[in-house]
Amino acid sequence: MQQEATQCEAKELQHVQWQPRPVQGWGFSKLLWYLVFLQPIITEVHLRRKNVKFLFIRFSAWQYAGTDKLWAGLVTTLCEGIRQQYGALPFSLYSVLGKKAATRPGCRQREWHCRRQLCLTLLALLAALSLGMSLLYLSMGSHALSHGNLFRAFGGAATTLSSSGLLMAVYSVGKHLFVSQRKRIERLVLREKFGSHLGFMCEVKKEVRLLTDFLCFLEIYQRRRLRVVLEITGLDTCYPERVVGVLNAINTLLSDSHAPFIFILVVDPSILASCLESACSMKGTADNGYVFLNRTITLPFSVPIMGHRTKLQFLHDAVRSRDDLLYLEMTRNVRSRGGDGGGDGDGGGDVEPLLEMEEQARAESAQSVLEVQAALSIQEALCCLHDEGDCLFEYVPDNVVSMRRIVNTVPITVRLLQQQQGDFGGLSPRQAVAWVVLANQWPCRLSWVLQCLEDRQQAGGAPEACARLWDVFCDHSLELHTMTETLQKVLDLDGDPELFQRFLGADFPFTVSEAQRLLRCTVNLDHSIRRRMGLIRAVSTLKSPGPPKSPARKAPHTASGANHAPGAAWAGQAPAHACEAHQPPDGGKSRPMA
Repeated sequence: MQQEATQCEAKELQHVQWQPRPVQGWGFSKLLWYLVFLQPIITEVHLRRKNVKFLFIRFSAWQYAGTDKLWAGLVTTLCEGIRQQYGALPFSLYSVLGKKAATRPGCRQREWHCRRQLCLTLLALLAALSLGMSLLYLSMGSHALSHGNLFRAFGGAATTLSSSGLLMAVYSVGKHLFVSQRKRIERLVLREKFGSHLGFMCEVKKEVRLLTDFLCFLEIYQRRRLRVVLEITGLDTCYPERVVGVLNAINTLLSDSHAPFIFILVVDPSILASCLESACSMKGTADNGYVFLNRTITLPFSVPIMGHRTKLQFLHDAVRSRDDLLYLEMTRNVRSRGGDGGGDGDGGGDVEPLLEMEEQARAESAQSVLEVQAALSIQEALCCLHDEGDCLFEYVPDNVVSMRRIVNTVPITVRLLQQQQGDFGGLSPRQAVAWVVLANQWPCRLSWVLQCLEDRQQAGGAPEACARLWDVFCDHSLELHTMTETLQKVLDLDGDPELFQRFLGADFPFTVSEAQRLLRCTVNLDHSIRRRMGLIRAVSTLKSPGPPKSPARKAPHTASGANHAPGAAWAGQAPAHACEAHQPPDGGKSRPMA
């Protein structure tokens, strides 16, 4: 947006003679003069200007998630951003002495109009102050002793009236200078009785209208169009009612067709749609959250899939932030090793303290060697993430937060592997980082495989250690499919199923023994998912008992095969827990089970 604005302004300046006015340095003093003595006029030339300047303000909804007036926080952030952009003094002067931009019919090119009434009032006050000061001075002179009291009375009155008018203007400017719009709105929010009243919205709208008029003044002064871009993040982490309040505030600010505001919502649309549908105040209006968003959002833009080059760059940046720490740790450990090995002094002390110091030095040296080995293994594992020749980076998600989560988990996993199993138990650092990616991308499917292995081991029929995890998953995939409705929310955590098949089936064929060793060092897998799956499997394997039979429907079979009584027609039916292949004594067909 900044590049586009720069190009548009360069093209615009090639066709016009005027130049944009700055607001720093000498331009700041000129801006204050214009604020007090001149009134802007919206002309046709101004409306045809194409050069735009964007003012970016960032608003995190999570900072105001605890307040009842989240949308008030949005307005206060907007006011505070404009105040910081141009300074507190210009906005304070405009709040007290500024004049709203006027429109004149016709094609007039004059953009400024002198405020004669204000100039005359100011001249009158200065003249009255000068006259009063002169009369007071004359009253103290020796040549005016006969009229001293009269001069003193008129001089005091003129001085008091003129100075009081000037002091009131200075006081108002100082009040707006030290008490910003943000503080005024926050005071209104703290008043609970007033906050629930209609007057609260009126006061907030007045502040927003004043801010809009000030931006219009700056547009004409700078000779360019101004657009305030408010970036809203963290809205999908707030309560549904708070989300509705922010969207209503956005619609209120954009209700004016000439409002210079652009809102960028950085949200997950699925979460936002569900918040709108569950909000009590939106019943009947946003029963379909996506339809409501389509009516509100004028330019929906979804971030495209990250390319290989961009993903490698992000991974490299995330790993490099860890490499700095690893490099410092490695150099520190190497120096400690070098310091421990030297310095043999004269043996003039006791033997036992020397032996204790030698054992301590050996322990510290061994520990430093382990630390260096762990640092090297961590560095090797992290290099596999952003290696273009390795296929591992293809399974890393496009989300930058997930990238950093994986990069921060790898050192912990590698250290636990080295601590518990020495030299990784036959595993490579590449396998360790691949396991971290697997647990991060497919927590539900991985938990399902591990739970199936645990259940088979408890039943005494554990698979061989060299069996692949993918084969175990294929053996129990049908059972997982039957539980899709029960585990729907957990399955939503997983990534692409086809990538999962390629990951375990071809690129990283982990075996059962490798999975059992890596499981003891896994820290990024939620074990509550496995417990939930274990309970569901345990319940599904239980056989439900059949319905109880009425005693009146029992009739035993006779050995001679005689005819049964009508009231005992169902005499010899098998119980519900009997075998399905049960044959009656008379050789008839087996009765179906309930």
